[in-house]
Amino acid sequence: MSELPDRLSTDPRSPYYNAEVLSRDVGIRFKGAEKTNVEEYCVSEGWIRVAVGSSKDRFGNPVTMKLTGPVEPYFRDEK
Repeated sequence: MSELPDRLSTDPRSPYYNAEVLSRDVGIRFKGAEKTNVEEYCVSEGWIRVAVGSSKDRFGNPVTMKLTGPVEPYFRDEK
């Protein structure tokens, strides 16, 4: 697989979770800056969800914040 999906999540319960893609090293550039704490992204809608610190909600999931702007996913091994 050489192409990244439009939307991808790191949460196995999400319909946008794809273990095959995540097994490769996926990088995200958001507004030109490298982001390492992205939980989910959508290129066509132009947003990412990032973890806010190490906070967890009452179900043990990371607390996230949605940020909007240009999203550029890439495979780090294909620089």
